[in-house]
Amino acid sequence: MTTRWQTEMAEAVRDPRELLALLQLDPAWLEPAKRAAALFPLRVPHAFLARIAKGDPRDPLLRQVLPLGEELKDVPGFVTDPVGDMPSLAARGLLHKYQGRVLLITTGACGVHCRYCFRRHFPYAEETARAEEWREALDYLKGDAAINEVILSGGDPLSLSDERLAALVRSLEGIPHIRRLRIHTRQPVVLPSRVDEGLVGWLKACRLQKVVVLHANHARELDAAVRDACARLRGTGATLLNQTVLLRGVNDTAKALSDLSEALFAAGVLPYYLNLLDPVAGAAHFDVPEAEALALMTELRAGLPGYLIPRLVREVPGAPSKMPVLPVLESGGG
Repeated sequence: MTTRWQTEMAEAVRDPRELLALLQLDPAWLEPAKRAAALFPLRVPHAFLARIAKGDPRDPLLRQVLPLGEELKDVPGFVTDPVGDMPSLAARGLLHKYQGRVLLITTGACGVHCRYCFRRHFPYAEETARAEEWREALDYLKGDAAINEVILSGGDPLSLSDERLAALVRSLEGIPHIRRLRIHTRQPVVLPSRVDEGLVGWLKACRLQKVVVLHANHARELDAAVRDACARLRGTGATLLNQTVLLRGVNDTAKALSDLSEALFAAGVLPYYLNLLDPVAGAAHFDVPEAEALALMTELRAGLPGYLIPRLVREVPGAPSKMPVLPVLESGGG
């Protein structure tokens, strides 16, 4: 039986012409949007579109989903695998970058196609862990007792049905050294109907410690439906965190970041990471320089309690973890 969220996901807007018409935007945006969408398809659900101001091409939510001509520019340093996913593949769809934890590419499907996505060039057709019901990935996990945490990612793992996810989680529960399950997902934010009874049921029954890492970039993404979805997720016993990407024209002011932290905490979600943009080809126009990011963090610290301040980080291929971005302290004279 098709669920409500699956219907909403299937009915997502995929045609730039339809997007511009729904949001009452200038038709001059159409041709660049079509060219950009030919390289990385447009996809945005109506639940997210409803939060975007009509007639405003600068809307921070719109900017995250509208294909732009800037995506076609070849910018030095912006590459197809900006975080070193491919060299980290240890089994089909399984990334083993960091000690003690692995990441499963569960699917290539997402509820929304964010234009800054660092995996917009990832070869999902060849590299998802779901092949043969996760056999290769599960065999790898069973063979390495040092792994105690599994991260479900994608795409978006909550694009999969509850039946498939529950079966996967049962298999993970059967591996004695796995203690924690982490789910990286944007679905509860862009498609809050995804957090339904089926999802809540298997997640609540899971014996592993559960962490759900959401992805919201702006306070206006957190409407009443999203707050309700977060409450249902908390009811499963999961810890809720949020990762934000620092994006030019979306959240590159101290007020935008402060409002986001306050809105997250009001929804029962702790700010976790503020990621510098991964330098993926097609997204250079979103980049905020490190010095500007550090200045924003100084402003945030002046206005927010410490528990509402995310850690500013970047992902460096080959590094043992996400790397903190810290100010350089000048040494004193002798």
